[in-house]
Amino acid sequence: MTSSRRPVRVRRRLALVTGASRGLGAVLSRFLAGEGYDLVLVARDPGPLAQAAEAARGLGAEVSELAGDVANPADRDRIRATVGRGSGLDLLVNNASELGPSPLPALSDVPLGALERVYRVNLVAPIGLVQLLLPALARRHGLVVNVSSDAALGGYPGWGAYGASKAALDLASLTLAHELQGRGVAVVSVDPGDLRTAMHQSAFPGEDISDRPLPEVTVPFWAWLFGQPHDEITGRRYRAQAEHWGSEA
Repeated sequence: MTSSRRPVRVRRRLALVTGASRGLGAVLSRFLAGEGYDLVLVARDPGPLAQAAEAARGLGAEVSELAGDVANPADRDRIRATVGRGSGLDLLVNNASELGPSPLPALSDVPLGALERVYRVNLVAPIGLVQLLLPALARRHGLVVNVSSDAALGGYPGWGAYGASKAALDLASLTLAHELQGRGVAVVSVDPGDLRTAMHQSAFPGEDISDRPLPEVTVPFWAWLFGQPHDEITGRRYRAQAEHWGSEA
């Protein structure tokens, strides 16, 4: 006798990754697809973004790709509308970052327009996306990952604009973690370490950065982080290439 019951559809998790077309963002997108997430991928360059989306689809993910600039409020509204088609958001990875002028100028010389751009991408956009996507995150008791940098702590010459924006992002992450705990939304910041990426190459134009590891080196960390209870990690700052992943906070 044939059963009349309909098969139970398992709810798939949904992740949003910004800066998803290259480097760490592309690696994270493939990792999450392999872990059973569906994805909303955002980046400025539509060509590499399409390639990243196709790679994730090849691993079984349903993917929405949005070519846009997270610093643009209209593009952030498009992201909200796309996420809003689903039943909630499990993971927001604010990975899109702006380095600033290359070669890196001293902070005393950086053009203020460029400084403002760095802050719009690295600080204002992540906060803006959290504000817009908070209802979707709260429905799934989601996790926000803000990608930071060791430049937030180092005071390295030439890295002042970028480092200051990431230091502000670290503080914003901790503040949001405290504020959103009652909504069931966790927030962490993650320093992925030096990586062999296009952005890192821009910081050292003409130099050989082949001694830096590829972004895939961070995959074991992400596998660990995304398996942790959210109430045990929220408000923490992690280093993906540290010998021990215990929090710095």
